[in-house]
Amino acid sequence: MNCGLGRIGLALAGAVSLSVVPLNAQNAPVEAVGAVATQVEETAGVETAAKPPVTAPAAQSARPTEAPPALIPTANFAGRTAFWDAKLSPDGSMLSFLRKRDGTTEFVAVRVDDKQIVRGFGTQKEDQVEWYRWVTNDKLLMSVSAMGKFFGEEVRFTRLILIQLQAGTLDYLFGRTRVVEGDDVIHVAKDGSHILVSMQKSIYDYPSVMRHELVPDGDVTTVQKSRDGVWRWVADDKGVVRMGTGWYRNRLRIFYRPDEDSKFKLIAKLGNDESSRDKYLDVLEIINGSDTGYVLSEGDNGRVGLRTFNYSTREVLETVYENPDWDIDGVALKDGKPFAAFYTADRDEVHWFDADQRRQYTDLRKALGDLEIWVVSRSKDEERMLVWAGSEADPGVLYLFEPSASRMSQVAEYRPNLDFRLLAKPGPVTYTARDGAKIPSYLTLPRGREAKNLPLIILPHGGPYGVRDKLQYNDEVQLLANRGYAVLQPNFRGSGGYGEAFEEKGNGQIGRGMQDDIDDAMDWAVEQGIADAGRVCVVGGSYGGYAAIWSVIRNPERYRCAASWAGVTDWDRMLRYDRKFFSRGKYYREWSRTVRGEDVKNLKDVSPYRIAEQLNRPLLLAHGTKDNVVPFKQYTQFEKASRKAPVKPTTLVIKDEGHSFSSPENEKAWYDALEGFLMKHNPPDAAVAVGAVSNTDSE
Repeated sequence: MNCGLGRIGLALAGAVSLSVVPLNAQNAPVEAVGAVATQVEETAGVETAAKPPVTAPAAQSARPTEAPPALIPTANFAGRTAFWDAKLSPDGSMLSFLRKRDGTTEFVAVRVDDKQIVRGFGTQKEDQVEWYRWVTNDKLLMSVSAMGKFFGEEVRFTRLILIQLQAGTLDYLFGRTRVVEGDDVIHVAKDGSHILVSMQKSIYDYPSVMRHELVPDGDVTTVQKSRDGVWRWVADDKGVVRMGTGWYRNRLRIFYRPDEDSKFKLIAKLGNDESSRDKYLDVLEIINGSDTGYVLSEGDNGRVGLRTFNYSTREVLETVYENPDWDIDGVALKDGKPFAAFYTADRDEVHWFDADQRRQYTDLRKALGDLEIWVVSRSKDEERMLVWAGSEADPGVLYLFEPSASRMSQVAEYRPNLDFRLLAKPGPVTYTARDGAKIPSYLTLPRGREAKNLPLIILPHGGPYGVRDKLQYNDEVQLLANRGYAVLQPNFRGSGGYGEAFEEKGNGQIGRGMQDDIDDAMDWAVEQGIADAGRVCVVGGSYGGYAAIWSVIRNPERYRCAASWAGVTDWDRMLRYDRKFFSRGKYYREWSRTVRGEDVKNLKDVSPYRIAEQLNRPLLLAHGTKDNVVPFKQYTQFEKASRKAPVKPTTLVIKDEGHSFSSPENEKAWYDALEGFLMKHNPPDAAVAVGAVSNTDSE
């Protein structure tokens, strides 16, 4: 195999004149759809600058004989990926991707052979591209969202856009509408002639299924009328709507029909405790001309696996693939058959159903230095593939692989300004919680320091339910390790991916059993001699931010400090706010019961703002004013309540920022504040502290 594996950076020469998609957040929802400008620059060259080949770092362990790596500026961690969501056109002649420029998201399509830009389009700064997909070699579908008001509340509206490359046009589909969700595509015709979309006709209707011809101002016809209680429609592989499901009057109702000429029948009406086989059922495909298809569903051992299913009788026919240790996250189908099943162990993994694909994947890993490998896009004939290669210590490189020619060429680095040779390598560890539960976690040790009596950062993930950390590149982990801290990421009870029983251990355990797991993570690290018990801080965002705040209020004797980005401080208020985002009351009740527990535990007892005046440890409290996931009120409520505390929090407010960072400048502001706060309240040893890139405290 002829592989040119030198690291190459991506630079698009010349400015691209971009059209602006006018999804106007100020006037949404009524004015969310408007005219589309179509100025497009025809071509622009792609220049590449070669870098010398480098070798991926070996598995990281404590290496006290090496000097600590150079300190990487916070701006390099906050810098956005140069591009993302790269895809090949069906014939493999074009490469498309998204990138940020001057605060806007740009879609760019480049010819593979001569690296010339075919088209470039951009959004307004307040808009967000949710997804896009190639339909034909000339047509693409794109979902774009923007914030708007819905019954007085800010929510994110989604809309579909048809992109035609040759004409250089963008056209909104379905015209003006007030509904929130406008991008639920349930079928795309193989010839690209039309799509089926499940969508409310008005905000007062249940969704119908509408067919839209994929041409500008194409005909729109209703192929399936709405039905009370049905929020999800499923079409088979030929585009016939075959199933509808939804909660209605506290029961899950399932409607089904065997073919296009038959009427829908109610085949199931399930209450809370009925038929556990329907507790988790993800329909992947219904095969036209039969009652069978593929689903992801739980087996007898609680693991989610791939199975064939009879939709008429709701019976599992055969288990196609089930991993004994991990839930299946998703499945790729090709020509109606399973192609690959994806699951997450310590890192994302794949099970190939085809022996040739498995062999090709193994060869790629060998050719690229045994890095983690993913084929992120394929041409229809599989003569061209986009391959990502990277690791938890390397943001990665994108390659173009041409199997028949045994040729691989580098397209671009994802983070060209970040020298991955300076990064640390996380690894898996497991500790035992006080009740005997095994808690899988990830430990990152700073390079150039002995793994003994280190300053420790515990970094709990957000969510908290059904979410987990895994071995993947993480800017915050690498920033902290680069500054000299050991970083421990516990997948506390309630985390996803470890089976139903482990996730349900977290029910009602916010601030209780979940927090015990975080305390036990500290104890384990101290007992192992890795961490200095007097130099442990908790840092996190969202739920992790809550856990950080709660750690220094519930157990101040344990922790030296804590830092929270967008953390919850009042759980009762948070649940009331969450209710606005559940379109079905049944789902909200399930979420509330999960948070509170079956015995409806008192959330006031685990809400930090209620005892904020007891804060006696340093706390960095940070939030964005436009957060629509954890509202800014959660910040202001705690900040006000803590004004009489012995130790007042250090604060950071980022104006107009949401739950996640929308710009490198805002992310850098958080990293600078975090670094300065830790350097002041929990510095690494003197050798590491000297020469810190920044030492800014927000106090």
